Amino acid sequence: MKAINNYLKRLHNRIKENKGTFILYTILRLMVLAALIRSILIHNYEGAAVCLLTLVLFILPSFLEGSLQVEIPGLFQGIIYCFIFAAMILGELHNYYTKIPIWDTALHTLNGFLFAAVGFVTIDLLNRNSKNVHLSPLYLTMVAFCFSMTIGVLWEFIECAGDLFFGQDMQKDFIVQVFQSCKLDPTNNQQAIKVADIIKTQIFTASGQVFEVEGGYLDIGILDTMKDLLVNLIGAVVFCIFGFVYLHFGSKKKLAASVVEGLRIQPAPEEPAEEEEEA
Repeated sequence: MKAINNYLKRLHNRIKENKGTFILYTILRLMVLAALIRSILIHNYEGAAVCLLTLVLFILPSFLEGSLQVEIPGLFQGIIYCFIFAAMILGELHNYYTKIPIWDTALHTLNGFLFAAVGFVTIDLLNRNSKNVHLSPLYLTMVAFCFSMTIGVLWEFIECAGDLFFGQDMQKDFIVQVFQSCKLDPTNNQQAIKVADIIKTQIFTASGQVFEVEGGYLDIGILDTMKDLLVNLIGAVVFCIFGFVYLHFGSKKKLAASVVEGLRIQPAPEEPAEEEEEA
């Protein structure tokens, strides 16, 4: 009950301080609820599970605020809500990952940017409130970059596990016309044999099924993983540039200051003690 009361209290404060964020949160939540009802009516229970998971993720920022005793700015929360909606509802439920080829790339780029911001503002918060630790701007931004890349790598592990153990295709496939492989070397001398100008491949299964891949060879997830990590790196580098400029020049660089300040996580303000009722 105390956790629910704290959540409702933070929600009330959010309405007062960040009406735009609350309106966005409400609209997105209503859209997810509508998608949930529709999924149930058409017996798409996997889609319904995606909607339920999305609703749980929507509560995550408020939960983190309460458990970590921090205050997440409205802009940051709004970006998080849009990211969750774009990844779960549009990407998974409405198949934007396949309908719009750059959808996955855009989300991984934003993911790199956001987690660099999380790493940056978290370490900067500790740096500002510590009497014994004073990190240089370069070191702090390097930590933020490494944090973002670590999260990106861990997510790729999750995608690989989903493909291997749960029959998913989270690591999307590419069709390539050229590859090199030492497995094709008849002398077993680790010589990479190049296969070029591939126009078609066939896959034969033990059950007698034959699958034809037109246009080349089906690469299973490797290039997708490398692409995801590359764009994650780009997103992380972009934020780290903003962060370094902000730490080095302060508010003199208005663009960097507005980006960092808009995403800065602050310690939760102390609540005034409640006055005891007079007998």
